Amino acid sequence: MGSKGFGAVAAAGPIFFFCAWILMMFAGVVHDEVGITPFGYVDSMKVTIALWLVVAPLVGSAASGRMKR
Repeated sequence: MGSKGFGAVAAAGPIFFFCAWILMMFAGVVHDEVGITPFGYVDSMKVTIALWLVVAPLVGSAASGRMKR
């Protein structure tokens, strides 16, 4: 893992907090149409990390499969 990998890990922190904030804002705007109760920032962080834990291996697998060809 070179400097590119370390930079990606370091950049993921601020992006995570921004994604959690965007999710919280989005849930607050569409809660009536979707039928959910608006949730706070901590709950938004929980949902964001859960999504990242599911999506990250899929993206990594797709990227490594493409590089082998």
